[in-house]
Amino acid sequence: MSTENEGTAVPPAPSAPPVPVDAPAPSAPAAPEGSDHTAPLPPVPPSAPGAQEHTQQQQAPTGSAPDASWPPPAMPSYADGGAGGAGSGWGSSYQQQPAPKSGRGGLVAAILVAALVAGGLGGGLGYTLAKNNDDNTGSTTVSASTSGGAVKRDAGTVAGVAARALPSTVTIEAESTSGEGGTGTGFVFDTQGHIVTNNHVVADAVDGGKLTATFPNGKKYDAEVVGHAQGYDVAVIKLKNAPSDLKPLPLGDSDKVAVGDETIAIGAPFGLSNTVTTGIISAKNRPVASSDGSGSSSASYMSALQTDASINPGNSGGPLLDAAGNVIGINSAIQSTGSGGLGGSSQSGSIGLGFAIPINQAKYVAQQLIKTGKPVYAKIGASVSLADSSSGAKITEQGAGGSAAVESGGPADKAGLKPGDVITKLDDRVIDSGPTLIGEIWTHKPGDQVTITYERDGKSHTVQLTLGARQGDS
Repeated sequence: MSTENEGTAVPPAPSAPPVPVDAPAPSAPAAPEGSDHTAPLPPVPPSAPGAQEHTQQQQAPTGSAPDASWPPPAMPSYADGGAGGAGSGWGSSYQQQPAPKSGRGGLVAAILVAALVAGGLGGGLGYTLAKNNDDNTGSTTVSASTSGGAVKRDAGTVAGVAARALPSTVTIEAESTSGEGGTGTGFVFDTQGHIVTNNHVVADAVDGGKLTATFPNGKKYDAEVVGHAQGYDVAVIKLKNAPSDLKPLPLGDSDKVAVGDETIAIGAPFGLSNTVTTGIISAKNRPVASSDGSGSSSASYMSALQTDASINPGNSGGPLLDAAGNVIGINSAIQSTGSGGLGGSSQSGSIGLGFAIPINQAKYVAQQLIKTGKPVYAKIGASVSLADSSSGAKITEQGAGGSAAVESGGPADKAGLKPGDVITKLDDRVIDSGPTLIGEIWTHKPGDQVTITYERDGKSHTVQLTLGARQGDS
């Protein structure tokens, strides 16, 4: 299964359990100005069934690897995406994306498609006008019928929700000091000018790069990164000289979301800003691991909301809304089966499997980033295997860099867990792999007490454990 963190490939999660708005036809095709290629996606283990991909439209990935204080310090190794590279890890194979030849390839592809559509409309209209002339009607004016009156769009319709939410979403452009970067989405979090998005959207601008946010009304603001959490794939930026009339999007309760609930996604797929798509919640608590695209072993983990709303590169960081217009998640990744594009570029797109970070988790992370600039992760203090598995999360015999697999004096140690133990449940959630365990741990806060079920020597045991804390991604 592949998840989209645009510009990056993501390992899939293990198996676990519109009202359309009419848009005016363009009067003439637009001429492209350049081209915006998305960044290459790192490969996935050959043994994996699919490939996950970040939804941010980017040109060059960045990121930082986690240390041994993560729940499992060991990170998955990625194979060479079909090139025969060695290495195995949990998840599916990655789809490799070509490095950009210039800074605007993806946008050019979008413009070319738009131009083809506009040309088709022009040809049809030309035929209609010529036919009217042949019939000697004496007029070539085409008017819309007014017999039905004005279209009424209630607040609860997709059009109504979009009209309220769009003014509070932004298209983010991140550029590194070397000129590489990409495009993603974000939304207004508070009246002070804080914008919430994905870490992989702003990663290029973290170390001295350039960051801008553009509202649907065309107003563009310079911005700076307040804090970013690579593991959670959440970041907060702040507008410089923010306007005084910002309207934060209302936050929903992702814990109360049900499968089948309607969803509305807003973003800038392939550079097409302010795009609205719809769907439903097709699954909950979907374990997803995604690479940041840097080519390192760093990865992000989430227990995601799954939606079939169309999500593509450029949607990363955008809000996933419920039918009332409340934010229930941050669009972050997609499952992808192939690639294709115009002008020789390669870019995978939506197949109806998108993944969003639940807003309850993202809200907690964003508040920590605004407060301290650094993320805080819950941890059990044990290293677990990230290899393909269906039996549980096995505590390894040795930790990262030769460290102990079970941290001395840590939560797991105090609970009596040992190397070789296989964790099969966290509270009532079935754990079928290391990444699933990490994603579930990170839905909690440090200090939370959880029930761990594990197997040792063929026997099942249950123990209470109080989660510890680790600050920062390093």
